[in-house]
Amino acid sequence: MVDIAHQAAVNPASAKPAEAARALIPLTAIDPGQWRALAQRAIEPNGYYLPAWELAVSATARGRTSASALAAFDRSSARLIGLMPVISLWHARNIPLPALVSAHPYGTLCSPLIDRDAPIEAVAHLLQQARDAGAHALVLNDVALDGAAMSALKQVLSRDGLKPRILSSYIRASLDATQDGETLLRDALGTKKLKELRRQRHRLAEHGLVTFDVARKPDETRTALETFLQLESSGWKGKRGTALIQHAGDATFIRRAVPALAETAQVEVVTLRAGATPIAAGIVLRHQDRAFFFKLGIDERFAKYSPGVQLTLDLTRHLCADPAIASADSTASADHPMINPIWRGRLAIGDVLVPLRRNDPVVTLVHAALAGLNVAHETARRVVRRLRK
Repeated sequence: MVDIAHQAAVNPASAKPAEAARALIPLTAIDPGQWRALAQRAIEPNGYYLPAWELAVSATARGRTSASALAAFDRSSARLIGLMPVISLWHARNIPLPALVSAHPYGTLCSPLIDRDAPIEAVAHLLQQARDAGAHALVLNDVALDGAAMSALKQVLSRDGLKPRILSSYIRASLDATQDGETLLRDALGTKKLKELRRQRHRLAEHGLVTFDVARKPDETRTALETFLQLESSGWKGKRGTALIQHAGDATFIRRAVPALAETAQVEVVTLRAGATPIAAGIVLRHQDRAFFFKLGIDERFAKYSPGVQLTLDLTRHLCADPAIASADSTASADHPMINPIWRGRLAIGDVLVPLRRNDPVVTLVHAALAGLNVAHETARRVVRRLRK
């Protein structure tokens, strides 16, 4: 049963709890087989909305356990054709206005799963589900602005006389994995930089043979994941208190999600070692023909050898050599100093406000409230950056 308090937060003034409860359903109520089948047919891949990942996030991850689902089903076959995990605007931003927001899946991509065989029908049903839940708007965080899911959404909105509003956007790094890895790296970094990195690698080899390992099977990924968690917590993330292992819910989520995704060959844990010593490790999700570079951890005692860069070079070669992978999303921040010079492709990512009714003053209020929060957050970030300097 969906929490009635949650429904009231969607639209405190006018939401009817019984109707809202039918529109919004718990993620756990979605049949996992149907969810996996939709993911295989999705018009646009999103490794962070695979069921094994998102269910683990919503069950235990810190600050991410209140998600429900907008779900679209084909009327004739009852097949799941659309899925959008959501939370109320109140839960997301403490704004008491009737809107729903993409549930954040612990990765910076929230593009919904839309059936490629029925994209317009799926999107139309999802928007109607949001209306039935009492929402006047949807806020889609971290969606691919030029992706197929956003294209289908625009088509349905245009048909209904509506238009999405981009709240914020940025460009992040991606990899064209159809290229030869060595050629790509040479074109991206240049001969001089690659020579310097090879010199660092030779120096690193003085500590033992340098190897790049890929864990794929569930038992292998469990072991490799513990190595990653220790590396991540040993560095600056540990000092800031943001490492996964430092929070019980986050540690439970990642230890549940990675082996579960390994059962369907949708995750790899990659590790760079010097002899027996792990010096860098990363988690990479796989969905359809796209990889998603989730997180990286390094042993900062080896910082002068650029262990994160060295692992990323090997990962680039690995992905480019895999015929099943056509592209990789860094899921990194804009202008990321490590990944941007290596992966020279670019993805436009943004937060989008989707109105659900024409000429609705509530949508204007939602827009104004979110814009005010964005200004406040950006001001705070600038102050923090100045303090750190």
